[in-house]
Amino acid sequence: MPFVNIKIAGPTLAPDQVQRLQREATRLMAEVMRKNHELTAVLVEQVDGASWTVGAVPVQVAAHLDVKVTAGTNTEAEKRGFVAEAMRLLRSVIGPDLHPVCYVVVHEVAADAWGYDGRTQADRAKEAKTA
Repeated sequence: MPFVNIKIAGPTLAPDQVQRLQREATRLMAEVMRKNHELTAVLVEQVDGASWTVGAVPVQVAAHLDVKVTAGTNTEAEKRGFVAEAMRLLRSVIGPDLHPVCYVVVHEVAADAWGYDGRTQADRAKEAKTA
């Protein structure tokens, strides 16, 4: 049940660019991070470029990709691979003007601290073990 939040500053993305980010982020979560494709949520947000700086200097085009996954469900190699692939995705969709200081962050959240449909991931894991 990963959640992917992609923030983009700069020129407004075309609908097909947004859809590509959503589709490819979902694919990366499934293929690289071994997450359930059907439970992967992706939110693409466009923010005012004037509000984004790096080193206190405004940037023309920037991005930040933030992922939340259950703690302990991915290896270091999977996370490293995801960071690299996600950055390639951002560059391929946004283009050469993308500022090099664009972060990809994988947040590992304790299984008892998040969930969906009113149940925590810890409860779901317990149920899966007894089934």
